[in-house]
Amino acid sequence: MLRQTPLSLATAALFGALAISPFANAEMPDTLNWTAYGTGTSGHAQIMAIGQIIQQRSGTQFRVIPGENDILRMTPLKTGRVDLCACGIASYYGSEGVMMFAGPDWGPQPIRVISTSLASFGLGMAVAGDVDVETPADLKGKRVAYIRGDDALNKAAEAYLAFGGLGWDDVEKVVFPGYNSAFDGIISGRADAAITTTVTPAAQRLAASPRGIQWPQLARDNQAGWQRMEAVAPYFQPHEVTAGAGIPEDGYHSASYPYPIMVANADLEYDTAYGLIKTLVEDYDRYKDAAPGAAGYAVENQNMTWVIPFHEAVVDYYRQAGIWTEEMQAHQDQLLKRQQLLAEAWDRYTASAPDDEEAFRQGWLDARAEALEAAGMRPVF
Repeated sequence: MLRQTPLSLATAALFGALAISPFANAEMPDTLNWTAYGTGTSGHAQIMAIGQIIQQRSGTQFRVIPGENDILRMTPLKTGRVDLCACGIASYYGSEGVMMFAGPDWGPQPIRVISTSLASFGLGMAVAGDVDVETPADLKGKRVAYIRGDDALNKAAEAYLAFGGLGWDDVEKVVFPGYNSAFDGIISGRADAAITTTVTPAAQRLAASPRGIQWPQLARDNQAGWQRMEAVAPYFQPHEVTAGAGIPEDGYHSASYPYPIMVANADLEYDTAYGLIKTLVEDYDRYKDAAPGAAGYAVENQNMTWVIPFHEAVVDYYRQAGIWTEEMQAHQDQLLKRQQLLAEAWDRYTASAPDDEEAFRQGWLDARAEALEAAGMRPVF
């Protein structure tokens, strides 16, 4: 079953533990470069707010480069043009070398988490309010949007259907050229449901339309449902959603994953990573209300046994704070072992891979699955 690891930590104990840390005065660089979602998004606003705190604390100048899609956000990180990416779930796909990262120019990336934000909104299946749906199982036979070229949203839709014991063959798949056109389609009566975050303008447009909006509940005690969802998309975790268009006053049971996911490459300077997590934790009260969703970086919102390994400096910070457990370390070790195995499998495969891009991608996915299964690890994709 998907599990979140909530953390409860007294402020006095945290600062007491870190006051004696030999790394407590780690020096930050003169400049930090980031990629983030486009200007006007909550992810961009959060990084701007956090960057200002870092600048005030250490004098580090910062630059945020907006990227309108996953490739534009991840490429500067891959090439070393930026130090950090405030990414979406594409950071996980990159670490696994799948979907848009399965081609010859990519492959598995040495991604490390600095921190993540899990706020009061969620990612869910928005359903027109005039359709009889209470749970994902009720989507059977309904018209569900499929976004051409958007692997992340389509995988999320597949995961929600799986929770209800359904697949794409159990619904009417309606293909749309883009995200906004999918919601235009629901409003105009050509589809019934699409994946989105609860606070997007698209969800607000649907809620204000004559059809209205609703969000299927994901029961906490439906263990089989959670297991099916995890098998499709292991990055989802149970989440109580309290903010968004058409959300009930007392919230609703759903699933989500962090956004943004603050990541770097494994070779990010230790002092830089340590200074970042130190600022994010100890200056939390200074930025948590500065941008929508920024409160989601709270320590208690961090899932320490998630799907991407932490940077070693972040692990040290949490260990010195007294909240890093043997279970967390064992999970971290498994993630690092998985990344190493994928990197080695990629090197072996690319040594004699076909030139045709489609053949390359399929051959890599087959080689990847074979290597993971041989090591007793689940390929997932």
